[in-house]
Amino acid sequence: MTAPAVHFVLPKNGRPPRQRSGGRHVPFAVALVLGLALRGLAMLGYRPALFFWADSFAYLESAARPVPGAFRPLGYSLFLGALTPGPGLALVTAVQHLLGAGLAVAAYALLVRRGLPGWGATVLVAPLLYDEFLILLEHMVMADALFTVLVTGGVLVLLRRRVTPAAAALAGVVLGLSALTRTIGVVLLALAGAQLLLRRTGWRVWGAFAVAGLAPLLAYATWMSATSGVFGLTRADGLFLWARTATFADCSVIRPEPRLAPLCPDTPVAARPAAPFWLWAPWSPIKKVHGDRNALASRFARAAILAQPGDYLATVGSDLGQLLRWERTTNREATMKRTNPYWFPFEERSLTPSVRPIAEAYEGGPAATRIHEPYAGWLRAYQRFGYLPFPLLALALAGTLVLAVLRRRGDALLPGLAAAALILVPPFLAGFDVRYVVPAIPLACLAAGLALRPRSYG
Repeated sequence: MTAPAVHFVLPKNGRPPRQRSGGRHVPFAVALVLGLALRGLAMLGYRPALFFWADSFAYLESAARPVPGAFRPLGYSLFLGALTPGPGLALVTAVQHLLGAGLAVAAYALLVRRGLPGWGATVLVAPLLYDEFLILLEHMVMADALFTVLVTGGVLVLLRRRVTPAAAALAGVVLGLSALTRTIGVVLLALAGAQLLLRRTGWRVWGAFAVAGLAPLLAYATWMSATSGVFGLTRADGLFLWARTATFADCSVIRPEPRLAPLCPDTPVAARPAAPFWLWAPWSPIKKVHGDRNALASRFARAAILAQPGDYLATVGSDLGQLLRWERTTNREATMKRTNPYWFPFEERSLTPSVRPIAEAYEGGPAATRIHEPYAGWLRAYQRFGYLPFPLLALALAGTLVLAVLRRRGDALLPGLAAAALILVPPFLAGFDVRYVVPAIPLACLAAGLALRPRSYG
């Protein structure tokens, strides 16, 4: 008796059928539970939230009285305002932790749909779940966690196989809101718009993205103009750039005009502190300048860069050299870790009288961070090793971009270039800070997964 012939028919798209294994997502489910447990330790060990110097209280103050300010846009303050009235700062940190975990779920889902096995996608999104610095920023009253979610979320929408005008509009709005949270989002909005043009998605898709992305920026700039007379997102871009140039500026070379002379640093270059000190320290020359400080600072910074382009690039390169440091804090900072804002703290600190009313008004009661053991201790032990070292991040990102070009993985270029922009742009405009690099981690992980995906999944 002849056995019946067996025919194997491939789907019309030519791809092999996907396995429907019930255990395919088990590795990620386990990883997600452990990631949520770490966030639970933060919620239990440090109540109700962590504060970052004066910045946190500026955000809280603007949440109560939302008026466009000079140094930062109001996006995060409006987010804080949207969460009131409620349980206070505990709700803020809980929402930020859930958004961070949700971002890992969304990234995992995309990579699995693009053909990666469940375990492979889990490995690639593990930094989103376990990186101590991401968890730390989620537990802070700071804009960085929300910015990370917005910018990565907008890129995720654009990574759909087919971007419709509605999807493009959604991505535009999300990336526009990211720029109202941290102004570097403008760079990523432009990068995404350029990517849509290169993909030749059509004028309807690109138009929907451009209109939706620019609408919140124009609305905010109009609001800023009505309250301050300046049409823009902040009134401090020149101040930040001046602080950048103050680390190397030599007025004997620049020869600034008389109105700009007071901005000349009088400290020897070798003894000058980092850029942020020139902006915030009470001894800064900018404090003695009268008139439009932002405009004057911008003119001085441009003159310094044009007169000393080599020193400018050398200073930026020195900042970027910190990416080669395995530890995310210097040895000096490590010895002073009890006051380092990038460590879960060892000791409780009282709020100063100048900021206590602001925090307590939002909290509806005492707001100083309270440390509860043993949860805080477990998290402090974890933070010593639970992060992706920057040298590995930089090496992986560079390798990903090369691999994406060699394998013609165009979809990996958008998150990869966006991650590179988040790392490379701040040292040119303001200075290096760990907070500015950490939001690149989810985008770098996405790019790596898309560059490695099987060819059969297109």
